[in-house]
Amino acid sequence: MLRRRSHFFVLIDNALSVKAEKEEEQKEEEPTASPFEEYLQTLLQLKTTSADQFDNLEKHTQWGIEFVEKYNKFVKERSEIEINYAKQIRNLSKKYQPKKNSREEEESKYSFCRAFFTTLNELNDYAGQHEVIAENLTSQIFVELTRYLQELKAERKTHFHDGRKAQQYIESSWKQLESCKRRFERDCKEADRAQQYFEKMDADINVTKADVEKARQQAQMRHQMASDSKGDYSSYLQKFNQEQNDHYHTIIPNIFQKLQDMEEKRIERIGACMKAFAEVDRQVLPIVGKCLDGMTTAAESIEPKTDSQQVVESYKSGFEPPSDVEFEDYGQAMKRTVSENSLSNAKEGKEKPAGKSKPKLWPFIKNKNKGSGPEDFSHLPPEQRRKKLQGKIDDLNKDIHKEMDQRDALTKMKDVYIKNPQMGDPTSVDPRLTEIAQNIEKLQAEVQKFEGWLAEVEERMPSKSDSHRRSGLYETQSNIAVSNNCAQDRESPDGSYTEEQNTETQVKANINPTPNPNTIPTTMPDDEEFDDDDEPLATIGTCKALYPFEGHNEGTIAVAEGELLYVIEEDKGDGWTRVRRNQDEEGYVPTSYIEVNLEPNAKGAMTYI
Repeated sequence: MLRRRSHFFVLIDNALSVKAEKEEEQKEEEPTASPFEEYLQTLLQLKTTSADQFDNLEKHTQWGIEFVEKYNKFVKERSEIEINYAKQIRNLSKKYQPKKNSREEEESKYSFCRAFFTTLNELNDYAGQHEVIAENLTSQIFVELTRYLQELKAERKTHFHDGRKAQQYIESSWKQLESCKRRFERDCKEADRAQQYFEKMDADINVTKADVEKARQQAQMRHQMASDSKGDYSSYLQKFNQEQNDHYHTIIPNIFQKLQDMEEKRIERIGACMKAFAEVDRQVLPIVGKCLDGMTTAAESIEPKTDSQQVVESYKSGFEPPSDVEFEDYGQAMKRTVSENSLSNAKEGKEKPAGKSKPKLWPFIKNKNKGSGPEDFSHLPPEQRRKKLQGKIDDLNKDIHKEMDQRDALTKMKDVYIKNPQMGDPTSVDPRLTEIAQNIEKLQAEVQKFEGWLAEVEERMPSKSDSHRRSGLYETQSNIAVSNNCAQDRESPDGSYTEEQNTETQVKANINPTPNPNTIPTTMPDDEEFDDDDEPLATIGTCKALYPFEGHNEGTIAVAEGELLYVIEEDKGDGWTRVRRNQDEEGYVPTSYIEVNLEPNAKGAMTYI
């Protein structure tokens, strides 16, 4: 196989050809130089051209190494970007992951929350793929290029060292050739002068024969020295020509060829790294696609109707809608013409007519007590209370089953110890069995307690077949007057029951109150709400606010400390008094927060709740 000629050696040949053409043109204008002088000029030109080519190649290869270093730095920075991006994505996913609390269980009921949690998990896997990209970029490109750079620098250094060495050797040979040439030239000139001196002495008749002989011997010696210098110069010239031929046709072309091969390998290596740069991303695309498909599937699994039904089930109160508000005819009292005593006697024995009670609107009253509440969940509406009690019973039953499983396991262990005493002491498990039995007894007592509360709630909850049971209960309660001084069980908005006091006792307590300003009632009156009649209630007295009241609940009115208001309905034993600020603004305030001044005729008239 023929060896390719180096591209750089071709450049030298071209330079020589141009030089030869220029010399042909100069021959016509300048005097003809000797062959030796022409040879020396050509040799000098070759030396200059070779040195220039080495300088150019050194600059180019150094630039190639710097390009590899720049690309390697680019890959490193891209890897760092991928790592930081993956870290930020993981932190984002972790930040929005559900916390380990009861809220998580509540959120997991809804399909859109589950879809969001799935998206966060898929996003975490997506971040992992960017970490894979960073790892592959580092291992497959950055590390390999770093090692290759060290090898490339060492190889380049070796080639240029060999080139510089060859260049220095040929220059040294050239200097030795110049030295031989100058010595030969000097000896030739000395021989010519010695010969001319001998001939001059031989032609002079006045010179003695001894002097002539001496000049002749000197001339012969000089001719011998010139002959020796000529031989040395000739032999060294042949040697230099051979070395020069090897230098420009073998050594330098080989070095240039190695540099060319090194450059081609460098370019090829850069191309392979650029291809690997793209393949690293392409390798993770299938998994990234699966992550995105998982997010899409999670989004498509959202069920709005199911989620809205979950909200209905979670917050369903169990209250029945209130019955219709009946018309109360206050105009009938104006038609009666009776004496003051008979009117008073009639009012004392009169009870509030049945069916005149105003319905309760507790489901629409805001509850400020947002704490944990009592153990029996009596602060919740019936339906939610029933669910809480049932959940508590289920949790207690699970604990009972766990304790029973432990008891069964210890019992079996005790039987094994009894049959095989060498395995253990049977009495060693008795304390633990006693403790488990006590725990089971306590848990069963708790279950019975919560089951009793659950039965109580289920009895009070209305059934679909008896839609008017609660409205009948309201009517029954409204027919009982305070004048009989007996207690009555009344249901409060929080689901608990309180005992009413008679009006006389309550009015006395409200006239000179000793309230605690830090305690603010949060429940509304049990039997009364706003009237929907067109005519406003008549004023029965005035009151002065002793403490400020914000009045956030529905049906209440906010008052400021020291404010004067009109009383339109007296406290009926539930701790609330209905007041009016103007014709359009009225509502309930806590009786303990005001000082009431009733009109004399109004006190005798308000004899029932």
